Amino acid sequence: MTQSRPNEFIPPPECPVFEPSWEEFADPFGFINKIRPIAENTGICKIRPPPGWQPPFACDVDRLHFTPRIQRLNELEAQTRVKLNFLDQIAKFWELQGCTLKIPHVERKTLDLYVLYKLVKEEGGFDGVCKERRWTQIALKMGFAPGKAVGSHLRAHYERILYPYYLFQAGNSQKPTLTNDTKDKEYKPHDLPQRQSVQPAETCSIARRAKWTKGRCFKSELGGVCEKPNLRRRMGSYVAKPEPVKKIPMQVKEEPIEQQVEGEKSKVRAEVEQYICLVCGGGGDEDRLLLCDGCDDSYHTFCLIPPLHDVPKGDWRCPKCLAQECGKPPVAFGFEQASRDYTLRTFGDMADSFKSDYFNMPVHMVPTELVEKEFWRLVSTIEEDVTVEYGADIASKDFGSGFPVKNGTFKVSPVEEDYLSNGWNLNNMPVLDASVLTHVTADICGMKLPWLYVGMCFSSFCWHIEDHWSYSINYLHWGEPKTWYGAPGYAAEQLENVMKSLAPELFESQPDLLHQLVTIMNPNVLMEHGVPIYRTNQCAGEFVITFPRAYHSGFNQGFNFAEAVNFCTADWMPLGRQCIQHYRSLNRYCVFSHDEMTCNIASKADSLELELASAVQKDMCAMMLEEKMLREKVYKLGVWHSQQVDYDLLPDEERQCAKCRTTCYLSAITCPCSPDQLVCLYHIEDLCSCPARSYTLNYKYTLAELKPLFQALTARAESYEDWASKVNKILKELRSLVVEAEKKSYPETDLLSHLRQVIQNADRCTSMAQQLLNGKRQTRYRSGGGKSQNQLTVEELKSFVNQLYDLPCTIRQAPFLKALLNRVEQFQQQSSDLLAEDTPGSSALQSLLDEGAGLDVELPQLVVLRQRLEQARWVEAVKEASDQPADLSLDCMRRLIDQGVGLTPHACVERTMARLQELLTVCEHWEEKAHNMLTARPRHSIETLEAALQEVDSIPAYLPSCLQLKDCVNGAREWIMEADALQAGGRIPGLAALSELVSRARSIPVMLEPLSRLESLISEVQAWKESAAKTFLLRNSSHSLLEVLCPRCETGPQKSKSKKAKDVSVPCKKVEVKLDSLFDVEKALSTSKYTVSAMATLSEVHQKELESLSMLRTSNESKFQSSPSCLAPTVCLCHTVPAGPMLQCELCRDAYHSGCVPGFKDIQTGLPWLCPLCKRSEKPPLDKVLPLLASLQRIRVRLPEGDALRYVIERTVRWQHKVQLVSPTQHPNGKVSLISLNILEELLVEGLLMQVTLPELQQLYRSLLNRFSPSQHSLQSSEHDHQYHIKEPERLEKNSKRRLEKENTEGQHRDKIKKPKKKKPKLNKERRREEKRTTSPSNSLSDLSYSDDSEEDWSVCSAKQCQQPEGNEVNWVQCDGSCNQWFHQICVGVSAEQAENEDYICVSCRNTGPQRRLNG
Repeated sequence: MTQSRPNEFIPPPECPVFEPSWEEFADPFGFINKIRPIAENTGICKIRPPPGWQPPFACDVDRLHFTPRIQRLNELEAQTRVKLNFLDQIAKFWELQGCTLKIPHVERKTLDLYVLYKLVKEEGGFDGVCKERRWTQIALKMGFAPGKAVGSHLRAHYERILYPYYLFQAGNSQKPTLTNDTKDKEYKPHDLPQRQSVQPAETCSIARRAKWTKGRCFKSELGGVCEKPNLRRRMGSYVAKPEPVKKIPMQVKEEPIEQQVEGEKSKVRAEVEQYICLVCGGGGDEDRLLLCDGCDDSYHTFCLIPPLHDVPKGDWRCPKCLAQECGKPPVAFGFEQASRDYTLRTFGDMADSFKSDYFNMPVHMVPTELVEKEFWRLVSTIEEDVTVEYGADIASKDFGSGFPVKNGTFKVSPVEEDYLSNGWNLNNMPVLDASVLTHVTADICGMKLPWLYVGMCFSSFCWHIEDHWSYSINYLHWGEPKTWYGAPGYAAEQLENVMKSLAPELFESQPDLLHQLVTIMNPNVLMEHGVPIYRTNQCAGEFVITFPRAYHSGFNQGFNFAEAVNFCTADWMPLGRQCIQHYRSLNRYCVFSHDEMTCNIASKADSLELELASAVQKDMCAMMLEEKMLREKVYKLGVWHSQQVDYDLLPDEERQCAKCRTTCYLSAITCPCSPDQLVCLYHIEDLCSCPARSYTLNYKYTLAELKPLFQALTARAESYEDWASKVNKILKELRSLVVEAEKKSYPETDLLSHLRQVIQNADRCTSMAQQLLNGKRQTRYRSGGGKSQNQLTVEELKSFVNQLYDLPCTIRQAPFLKALLNRVEQFQQQSSDLLAEDTPGSSALQSLLDEGAGLDVELPQLVVLRQRLEQARWVEAVKEASDQPADLSLDCMRRLIDQGVGLTPHACVERTMARLQELLTVCEHWEEKAHNMLTARPRHSIETLEAALQEVDSIPAYLPSCLQLKDCVNGAREWIMEADALQAGGRIPGLAALSELVSRARSIPVMLEPLSRLESLISEVQAWKESAAKTFLLRNSSHSLLEVLCPRCETGPQKSKSKKAKDVSVPCKKVEVKLDSLFDVEKALSTSKYTVSAMATLSEVHQKELESLSMLRTSNESKFQSSPSCLAPTVCLCHTVPAGPMLQCELCRDAYHSGCVPGFKDIQTGLPWLCPLCKRSEKPPLDKVLPLLASLQRIRVRLPEGDALRYVIERTVRWQHKVQLVSPTQHPNGKVSLISLNILEELLVEGLLMQVTLPELQQLYRSLLNRFSPSQHSLQSSEHDHQYHIKEPERLEKNSKRRLEKENTEGQHRDKIKKPKKKKPKLNKERRREEKRTTSPSNSLSDLSYSDDSEEDWSVCSAKQCQQPEGNEVNWVQCDGSCNQWFHQICVGVSAEQAENEDYICVSCRNTGPQRRLNG
């Protein structure tokens, strides 16, 4: 947007910076009074404390938490906020008419509609500018370059967007239409209401912005949902989903209705008038009749000017409601509290992250000048919304001040105790003797009790002056700088007038805007209008003081922590009373009662300092004159009733004027009609409508009671002035006599000499009296000290007292000065007695110092006492540290020695220093020696280290290296005990425990004798594992040695386990241990203490391996059975359908394409073939494996691989024994026994699972192959025994019970014939399982056909003399008796027709009882 002020910020001149000496710094108010003539001309100043003044940070960081304020920068600046409010008004004006405001662009810049509106208005309005053709001049004033015809564009935009609004404001009721350019930028209103200090009702324009941001239509602000029907929706001209509207009580527009004679007729007419157009008075054309969403008035669309062609979308307002909505006053602007509660640490993380991300560099590298210019750029633009948070006004009484306080939770060290009572401690400054706020009884947060401020980058404090126009002092404890801007107090009204003239809209609705601390204005703008502005950067450890009525503002450069408080000195008194009058004109609350404070001070007149007494006396004089005038005015109005009220006992909120909110103290007016309400005497007319004679004057003091207080003040303030004037008068007369003698040339007689001596003595007495009286204004001793220029020596005091008694007149102050001299002499005696002691206590020294500092006389003993106090505190600190040797570190000793070096020499200091230095030397020697022992190579023995530790135990100090050495020795002892226990009693340690023990030993810097033996054991184990890996593992194998030797935990997919597999239980399972992965197995083997438990674990894993393999084999074999989907199975590593020559794994029974198997041509004939997934190792012969086990037994270390190898060998031996015991048996008819085949097949599977090559396995495999006759053998060999040609099996026709099963084998012979499906299948699952196992272990895949019936299976004829039919003669029948056996129909003499129509009973079942049967 075009800026009306310079984009580049020019920093104002710097304010004065003061660096007081220690002497000046000792008296805070004295120094401030000294610099006031200079600093009050700039409004603010900066004070750098003397070097070395560094108070400890005492705030409880862990307990501090706060909710910060949310600050959106462009809403802080007054002129920018005026623009935002104006744009919101324009947007609301168009939104109420169903249009959306879009801000146009001119010359690639967003058009400043507010500036355009103001300029056109200043130039005489739209008509005047058009008539005089001044659009080019307006374009130049807005900063556009000449010669580009910008004026015509500005005119078009003004006429389209702003002119209708201008006419509306002028009272024109036309309803214009807003047309937008597609290139215009849609205006998104700022969400101001959520930033209010008090949330406004939705009646205001600010609250409306929240709805626009959420993208909703504007709802009526005249109340809740109207109970009357909406005519637009009822008549069908506009249909929309109703939206809930929040019900808010508001003023509703009422139309006047003529009074009818009968009440009923009046109601009927009111109902009828709802549906009548208020323009034409007709009720026709209901589909074009609009109902206002605000007041329910009706209008025809064609009766509006100009007429509306369509029903507006969203809510619609009539001209009257539009005027009412847009005319509502805005709500006071305020800050919103953040929703999150921060600690100091979390707020700091957020603040640093924000600054580093914004400037894209580390926070400490961002120049302060860059941050300053960027801040003022951001607050002056409406296009960038930057939001920050500021932890302001945090009460120190809740979480503790940053300065230490007496009886606080933070404990200070002895050397830091001075800060507890230091005058620059912000907890002490408001209540010092010279501070007026000391006499305010209430503890006012922010004024008497400090407030804490936690800032981040760009967080700001707006233009404001302090409450009651008091002083303020701010101390930055730590963090990044705080930038300040200030204007002197004499320019306060000028600054207010400039801001009111530049942003009058804000002050019209909120006259006390500058008291709310929510508005800022660019210092360059203020300086352009003649306001003097000064700046400074406050760094950590620096003070900034603002003077009475000095406006100030600023912002934080980054994360920091500051503390501030107010104070008032005597010179503030007249300004404080002037401020009360100013507050009364603004109807603003007072923080405290100024009159009450004045009376409290006057009641203590005798103890007041002369300057304060003089200022209060003048203030009380003005107060009494004002009160007398007001009471006379009240009496004249007729208020005769009065009563005395003790306003000290009432809280401030119960004695505030109902009109101006001033806190009443001396007097107030009440009325019986409203006893809880009162007004001050200025606003008696605003109390109520009752006559003044019924009012009551409530007063605290009568005027007569105020006079004694005033007289006491006057006596205190004027006593010195009267005495000084009398002395000057006498001296003047005496001097005139001397002048007369010199003028008349009188001789130098003794009389003239005596006169001159009297004058000199009188001058000396006057000077001394002045010094003594001024000396009472000196504060007590603070850190730094030094002689004050106003203090007298003891000799001068004695001389002065003697002179007073030698004068030829009586001085009433002489007895007091004599008493002062006696106190001084008594102090000197006490000091001599205390200093004679060898080691006086610090408390006694401090008490005597405080007493001497209060004498206001220069005492040489004070310097010595301060030195001895420092010495005593140091000696006590050393003793306290020595009493706690666990905390006495080398750094602590060095710090104490450094502190002691700067002390004045003394015997007790020398003795303590010698002992401390000796202890430090011994400690440093042993620390270095312990460190060398810990890092020595080769390492020391444990005996050597223990001998050294015995000497260290007697040293009373904290030695970290020695403690570390002690821990190492203890760890070495424990390690040796564990190492001995590991192999005690012939135990065989596990590799995991052994490795863990060796790993621990390497971190112990002690020579451990068993370590070398254990390391050699581990080396032997590693060599054994490498040898075993070479023996078992395949080349480039992805499996580990343990994975190969252990039974497989996962042999295939286990998603669909059969019921039989689920029912199998693991025998001898004692402990529920999860063994689902190799990791679980390895963990179980490593944690097992004995070989027996390891073997049990491996046996359990082996059982799971067999179960999983059985399911895998069944799953792979079922792939080739017929299924209803007729989908070919996916096989092989490539997961495709069978095609061409195939190989079948003897273990998992899966099929593989010959081209997908590496080494296809190297497969040996007659040997069982395993797929790449099943072949996991080289399977070395047993004679190569047994030496590995023997060598491991010699090492005597248990490891998971060793247990697995032992289990492999034991399993191999058991398998060999089983093979020797089982010999295949022949069926009586020449066939192999089913049981024998099952056992042999199980042995074959178990043998293939073993990772050892055995001759018995090859013999077993060949034996199973040879037991199948060539006619029965279903394999079609091509190149070798394991290569098959897969052919798509044909679907078998399903016949009934005795239907002949026809097959087209195309020359292939089947040794088993598939049985037809029977109505009542009776083969049990066990029998079918056993019969199914009769197939050869190398069955061809072509033997397996797809089957739709899970009950069909292979079997043999049960006839005693089976004829073994083949081909078409093979047809089956099942016994319907109790045996359910199958028979060839030809073997039992049953025809196909009989088998189909009648039940068949075999011979065995026929003999058991009568059955209905077939012949056969």
